[in-house]
Amino acid sequence: MLRSIAALPGRDIVDIGCGAGEVSLAVAAARPGARVLGIDISADLVATATIRSQGHANCAFALADASTWQPDRGEPDLYISRHGVMFFADPPGAFAHLARVAADDAQLCFSCFRSPRENEWASALGELIGGGGLAPGDPHAPGPFAFADRDYVARLLGGAGWRDIEFAPVDYRYLAGSGSDPVDDALGFFMRIGPAARALRELPEAERAPVVARIERFLSERSAHGEVAFPAAAWIVTASKA
Repeated sequence: MLRSIAALPGRDIVDIGCGAGEVSLAVAAARPGARVLGIDISADLVATATIRSQGHANCAFALADASTWQPDRGEPDLYISRHGVMFFADPPGAFAHLARVAADDAQLCFSCFRSPRENEWASALGELIGGGGLAPGDPHAPGPFAFADRDYVARLLGGAGWRDIEFAPVDYRYLAGSGSDPVDDALGFFMRIGPAARALRELPEAERAPVVARIERFLSERSAHGEVAFPAAAWIVTASKA
């Protein structure tokens, strides 16, 4: 992701769904002459990112929804997002809005997961739960795999005012748990975030405990050298404002 961003021009940069600020801070450090703003809808994450940004004069964070956010310091010329844009409630509207408020030569670079079958952390957990977490009625509903279909994403971006749309597949190691108890770390992560978490929340209490036990055994089998990790697959998508 950072290599892809480094290949693009930009001095007024907005990180969409910045989370706790890791990518924003890395980009700000690599471009001391640029201004980086990270925005997210989580107050807790923005607060954490703000603390981390102390000493980084060219990086700031704000609580904001990208689909309605308005720049107050000029037009952004580069949007970046690591696994954030798949959660837009109205993707066409959000990307069209971002294009409208951007500079004429603005660039876009984001990452998103490819299909569940290419991401064992999701497909295997879905099988353990019974598949309910991975079979929404709308495959493009907001969630981790909303942008897995590159044809859909290309049509979406093209209709929202973006051109020169390119997709680069990336296969990588998805670290789910580490530390003194990597299995417990991974279990807590998957019970809070992602399709497995949604499916577990929807299970009746009596059915939840045995499913959690199956997941814990599965994670134990994947634990090695103090980590729980899985093969994962993503797209890195780049585009230019039309």
